[in-house]
Amino acid sequence: MSDLKSGFSIERHGLELRFRMVTLTSREWLAPDFVRVRLTGSDLAGFDSLGSDDHMRLFFPAGPIGSVEELRAAPSREYTPLAWGDDWLDVEFAVHGDEGVAASWAAKAPIGSSIGVGGPRGSAVLTGTPGSWLLVGDETAIPAIRRFSALIPDGAAARIVIETTAPDREVEIDAPVEVQWLHRGDAPAGSALVAFIDGLTAADAVGDDPFVFIAAEQSIVKPGRALLGRWGVEPAEAVVKGYWKRGEAEYHAPH
Repeated sequence: MSDLKSGFSIERHGLELRFRMVTLTSREWLAPDFVRVRLTGSDLAGFDSLGSDDHMRLFFPAGPIGSVEELRAAPSREYTPLAWGDDWLDVEFAVHGDEGVAASWAAKAPIGSSIGVGGPRGSAVLTGTPGSWLLVGDETAIPAIRRFSALIPDGAAARIVIETTAPDREVEIDAPVEVQWLHRGDAPAGSALVAFIDGLTAADAVGDDPFVFIAAEQSIVKPGRALLGRWGVEPAEAVVKGYWKRGEAEYHAPH
């Protein structure tokens, strides 16, 4: 594969960094620990996210905000935009107990609560057509996997693998191939994905000219990069990220 010129590339696009105030208008539980919320507001006019793996920053102020500076000082976390329109934005959250400001807000905030949205400040856009697809992630990567799945042409060779804790934590994914779910049980997050990736050999390549997306807890990065080597995939033509890091609430993935 490494001797062939790829039919696709990942291109960087800058976006105007804007800060917006939005209101929580609905909440839908897709699994006991996975929730989708809808944020609305006129500030969302012009919002855009060009890349499936984009990150925006959500700000969770404790009270009314009088300036952008005050908003930026509030606790914040990064999330992938799922879908949006002129005045609405859908975001999905993995909620594992009362583990932080964002998950707690997504699970419990009263309808009508307001938060801030910053960015995305830039996008990594998949341009061209991969010959095949491997999408791998934990619960935090589901929004990006949903967006990448929508790009897979009918009939293309593809494999989608997602880790969660148990069968009752699986969520519906609209994809052109059946999603393979891995269940880690009480084992550390990412452990099932690491074992899966470590077990893939060159003979297991999903197809020619693959686009590889791997995102989960930070421990996924080293085995993910090793897989690129076994499959002859250039790192510039793949996405391998630690979306979060165990024990570090403020950690965010590199763009």
